[in-house]
Amino acid sequence: MTAASTMRLQIEGMDCAACALKIETAMQRLPGVSDVSVSYASGTLALSVDEDRTSPHTIEDKVRALGYQPLCIAPIAKPAIPAKRARETWWKSMKARLVFMTGALFTVALVAGWLMPEWDAWLFGGAALISIVPFARRAIAGALQGSPFTIETLMSVAALGAVTIGEAEEAAVVIFLFAVGELLETVAAGRARAGIEALIDLVPRTALRLSASGKTASVSVEELAIDDRVVVRPGDRVPSDGVVEEGSSEVNEAPVTGESVPILKEAGAKVFAGSINANGELRVRITHVAADNTIARIIHMVEEAQDSKAPTARLIDRISRWYTPGAMLVAALIMIVPPLAFGGDWMTWVYRGLATLLIACPCALVISTPAAIASGLAAGARQGLLIKGGAALETLGKVTTVAFDKTGTLTRGHPQVTDIVALAGSEDEVLAKAAAVERNVSHPLGLAIVEAATQRALVLPATFGGGLAVPGKAVTARLKSGFASVGSPRHAAERAELKTDVRDRIQALESEGKTVVVVMAGKTIE
Repeated sequence: MTAASTMRLQIEGMDCAACALKIETAMQRLPGVSDVSVSYASGTLALSVDEDRTSPHTIEDKVRALGYQPLCIAPIAKPAIPAKRARETWWKSMKARLVFMTGALFTVALVAGWLMPEWDAWLFGGAALISIVPFARRAIAGALQGSPFTIETLMSVAALGAVTIGEAEEAAVVIFLFAVGELLETVAAGRARAGIEALIDLVPRTALRLSASGKTASVSVEELAIDDRVVVRPGDRVPSDGVVEEGSSEVNEAPVTGESVPILKEAGAKVFAGSINANGELRVRITHVAADNTIARIIHMVEEAQDSKAPTARLIDRISRWYTPGAMLVAALIMIVPPLAFGGDWMTWVYRGLATLLIACPCALVISTPAAIASGLAAGARQGLLIKGGAALETLGKVTTVAFDKTGTLTRGHPQVTDIVALAGSEDEVLAKAAAVERNVSHPLGLAIVEAATQRALVLPATFGGGLAVPGKAVTARLKSGFASVGSPRHAAERAELKTDVRDRIQALESEGKTVVVVMAGKTIE
């Protein structure tokens, strides 16, 4: 007897908690299957299976029978490396084809019924019966797998009942609208998952690994092992978490930490996967493999947060288990009790009972809270916010006061010029000179300076040659009046003596949480 193996299956078309519950129920009924975990947020099914009793092929067949498309199945032997899932455009999906089919059948019946009024009932009856087949098959499959009371069951019973009492046109319309609703669920779920895929894009797929002889070779990031050494060139993203061994450069960590100002990294400094090297070559020793780096851990945390249920979602799950059979029971009583007990017209009350089935569709109830939570978590992830689950998100909705400590900051995510202190000449002259030096540099502070000069419509001095950047110190360019530099106060102090009033002014600005740069013409502070 072989030991149970843990497997993960990607599933297309699973868009809400009701879908996940249906698949989970079916999997739990299979022999040798345990530890079933279904995530509709990430579209995955994880389980432990004894392959002597249930084969992976059987699992795929069961998922397919329920109306979902299994994409791939693989054993989980180690932490997974986040990867973007292949997804076709929405109008090519199975649910889109179902919308086109039901819409086409209704349109054909409508046009043909207008041309041949005597065949109207038969035409719409045929359109409704053909359109309901995919939903009826899913309803039967769900019932056989332990989920008899599903939305497909409600739709099938209501549509067939409407055809039986001569309301085939209404049945065809309702089936088409239901197909459209399912397609909209798919589109909404895809947008919610886009937040995680945006994080995946932060990490490069290849890295330049250094060999013992000092030669570099391009390898997949999955091949990087702990203590491998990689070269990170200017403009490259760091392939995995590590420690700088050689080189000096400013690194933009905004994609990971949200910090808008690049940080100087020298030998011994830690760097994070996904951060962007600015202006110098770094040699980095890898400390975490790709499946366990900072971005991978953030992605796994976001997925776990999306799967964790908020109190409201858990309440709705409990209600929805009893809601569908309750709705069917109420509809049956509406059809039977008035004619039997009070002499009501059978056709009238059967029609009203079927209408009750249609409006009692629990999808809106079951989907509402989980979809809102998944959308909120994904939107937060796209903005760099990690919210630990639906319960935390619900708590945030009740917050009325937020307190930040003295180092807490709220920013726009990129710097902007707030103060200009001119020691010689006007503010516009100082800003124009600084912008001329920084105009060909991608440093966020330089971009902010150029943006401020553009807003003032300043004419920038001409430069001769490109700017020379020294990481962590300054950018220097040659102007018509001579060499000018824009750099840190430390760099300025190394080149010229800072007067007491200048030093005090710098300290005052920095105490307000601002980053100070000093403009110099030669060795003179501007």
